Amino acid sequence: MPLTLKIVTPEAQVYDDTIDSVVIPTVEGEIGILPGHIPLLTQVRHGALKVTRGGAVEALAVGDGFAQISGNQVSVLAENAITEEKIDEHAIEHAMERATEALKARQDLEPAEVERLEGLVRFAVAQLALKRRWR
Repeated sequence: MPLTLKIVTPEAQVYDDTIDSVVIPTVEGEIGILPGHIPLLTQVRHGALKVTRGGAVEALAVGDGFAQISGNQVSVLAENAITEEKIDEHAIEHAMERATEALKARQDLEPAEVERLEGLVRFAVAQLALKRRWR
């Protein structure tokens, strides 16, 4: 019996498909989900989420969030998510440089803005690591 995986961000539904298994990065390490998994609610950490479907593995970069496993439904609610093929390394590097520069001048920033920029840098690192994993 296959799993149904849905990945949703505040901006859009990034993924919705039937899969064989998924490996999710969590705050306590990676967890693998197969059909028949026990119900679970866990905190997702930025990193590579790996989907297996029909013997092929595809990866997505995800930001911090939560995952809920219930029956054969896997729902991931993340701050950010992007498929590997949509990652633009040059744009990510540029955005990461801008966020890093803004963080260096952190005395001028509100705490919420610092947290947002730190999240952007973590997600950028996750995207670059995913895109460059075979180099």
